[in-house]
Amino acid sequence: MCRRWLIFAIATSLFFLSQFYRVSNAVIAPLLIKDLSLDTEGLGLISASFFYAFAVAQIPISLLLDKIGARSIMTTLSVIGVLGAIIFSWADGMTMAVFGRILMGAGMACNLMGTFKLLTRWFAPRIFATLIGVVIAIGTVGNMVAATPLVLLVQQQGWRVSFQLIATINLILVLLFYFVVRDRPPQAGADEPSREPSITLQQAFGNLGLLLRQKDYWIISVSTLVRYGVFAAFQALWAGPFLMEALGYSPVMTGNLILLLNFAIILGAPFWGGLSDRVFKTRKGMVITGLVGTALTIAALMAVGPTTPLAVVSLLFFSFGFFNATGILMYPHIKERMPPDMSGVAMAGINFFNMMGPAIFLQGLGSLMQALYPQASRGSGAFNAAFLLCLICLSAAAGIYAFTREK
Repeated sequence: MCRRWLIFAIATSLFFLSQFYRVSNAVIAPLLIKDLSLDTEGLGLISASFFYAFAVAQIPISLLLDKIGARSIMTTLSVIGVLGAIIFSWADGMTMAVFGRILMGAGMACNLMGTFKLLTRWFAPRIFATLIGVVIAIGTVGNMVAATPLVLLVQQQGWRVSFQLIATINLILVLLFYFVVRDRPPQAGADEPSREPSITLQQAFGNLGLLLRQKDYWIISVSTLVRYGVFAAFQALWAGPFLMEALGYSPVMTGNLILLLNFAIILGAPFWGGLSDRVFKTRKGMVITGLVGTALTIAALMAVGPTTPLAVVSLLFFSFGFFNATGILMYPHIKERMPPDMSGVAMAGINFFNMMGPAIFLQGLGSLMQALYPQASRGSGAFNAAFLLCLICLSAAAGIYAFTREK
């Protein structure tokens, strides 16, 4: 009993750091622009490179997670992530920064799916959605640390030393994970955990082929690409320039609002997970509610300006995070549509699109703003154009999600 909660804590801590790394550029964006001589498009590419690497890594993870188990894959990749954080802190230009972010993205790529896989082995299925809500909530604290706390640390130590300190903490957690975690509980009367069932690569490819033939897989995948792509592009990067340059807020106030955005996810993830498990018994209805709510919030953000009361901006940031938290239910939705022994490939399969979304929207929105407003690429007009595109995509995602089925 105690060991499974210790495993839960350590695995979730690694996901916590994954969340920190992926969104940390939002509050240090002005420093990166200055130190690395970047424009809007280059800043978007550096941030997007993390998500491109993360997404591509889902392909081998989806094939190997059910075969090898979470412990070995998470340990190996996490060491690569630590190396990437150190290289990023040494960057003297865009090329080295992109390389460091690629290693960070690949290194963090299994921390969520691996944790989910461990949960399927160590905990009962009836509380799975509730537990992943808690995982997302705890991981989102990493997003919060990447807001005001990171601003304060950077003001004291600089962004380079700050990343080196985080990388050191990361390495300690990886070592702890390796020595404590096992892929599944021990059999009755045994001292060591039983090994994962033997799955050949041919079987793994067969499972992947079965997944790709499911209509619901493609609908959920496209929807999560849009949902998380819009949210993470804003959370991981563009919220900072929007608040500081378009609205004129200070770095600390910007960090506070991003903190609020993430606090809303912490409240929303277990709320929607519990509501889905215990009250409405539906994944589909909750997800559609979240997509529509996020779209309406984006529409309201288009009307925000420098004279908009802070309370209104705060409410919109909270709503953005709270409604977006329904996205966690896409994972149990696809898991429940597939056989139990395919839980790893099913969840990693949609996680590929989940992480491609931020990469596409981070770079795409940066290029769009640069192309439409070359002289004011981080002004209110540029952001409204980006918001309009996001609004259209979210509305379309809500429409197609209505065609999914539930068990």
